[in-house]
Amino acid sequence: MDGPPSPPVAAAGPGPRSVARDLFELSKPGITALICLVAVGGFLLADPRSVDLARLGILVGTGGVASAGAAMLNHYLDRDIDRRMRRTQHRPLPEARIGSGRLVLALGLTLLAVGIGGATVWLNPLTGFSILLGGLTYVVLYTLWLKRRSSWNIVIGGFAGSAPALAGSAAAVGAWTPGVLAFALLVFLWTPPHFWSLALLLKDDYARAGLPMLPKMDDVPLSGKIVVVSAALLVPSALLLGWTGAVTWPVLVVLVALGAAFVVLTLPLWTEVTKRTARRGFLYSGPYLLFVILAIAANAPLLSGGVRGAFG
Repeated sequence: MDGPPSPPVAAAGPGPRSVARDLFELSKPGITALICLVAVGGFLLADPRSVDLARLGILVGTGGVASAGAAMLNHYLDRDIDRRMRRTQHRPLPEARIGSGRLVLALGLTLLAVGIGGATVWLNPLTGFSILLGGLTYVVLYTLWLKRRSSWNIVIGGFAGSAPALAGSAAAVGAWTPGVLAFALLVFLWTPPHFWSLALLLKDDYARAGLPMLPKMDDVPLSGKIVVVSAALLVPSALLLGWTGAVTWPVLVVLVALGAAFVVLTLPLWTEVTKRTARRGFLYSGPYLLFVILAIAANAPLLSGGVRGAFG
């Protein structure tokens, strides 16, 4: 004879490891790492001959924490958009893998505040202010206000990527040096061709979500031409960095060559906008910025070896 039916087994909730993994994903580790590298680039440019590793470590730690917090706030505010896009619909919040979005909101605010406060106390107020500027630009100006309303969203929001360079300069010498301001401009000008190439690649996905990510959503050929022009602006911005005397001539040659390669790879967009032509520019844009920072890292040994500044 069969016994009484077994009581239903409750579905197990997400374990601590899965929650931790989801929170790590919400911190956008790839972008956070790039933000930290931009800050390191600013630090090395500001004072290439005397690198204080302790201060550099504090900068990377506080900047990374603040960037992770800002990324979580971005995920929280964009959770409705993420559900409508194929590229983002499997993120933790759209899939409800984390019990409450309020946890993400609280943790994001906490991490951002800790990063800003730590930089202010352990480094100096200008470093904390620089990180604050980046966080406010990314979370409030870009995510909360412009992203859903204006095709200028990524242009203005691009300052969020420049702010880490300013934080690096402030951490190194307590001021924003001319060379670092030029580097921040280069990062600012890098942002539009990077994200517009992605927007061309995924234009249907962005249109489905109602996001005006292209310079002109109804004129894709024009948007392709604007990507080429925006990539071309990286060459004079590299020359401006050389003009400040912050980099040696070998580094300047590398920076100009990297910018020229960006133009060559995006140039097909001038005549034909396809997924293939858009993908070429986007796939190069990330390594481009990494190579720029590596070139800046090589600048200090060159200066120490007696190589003169590019225009000095």
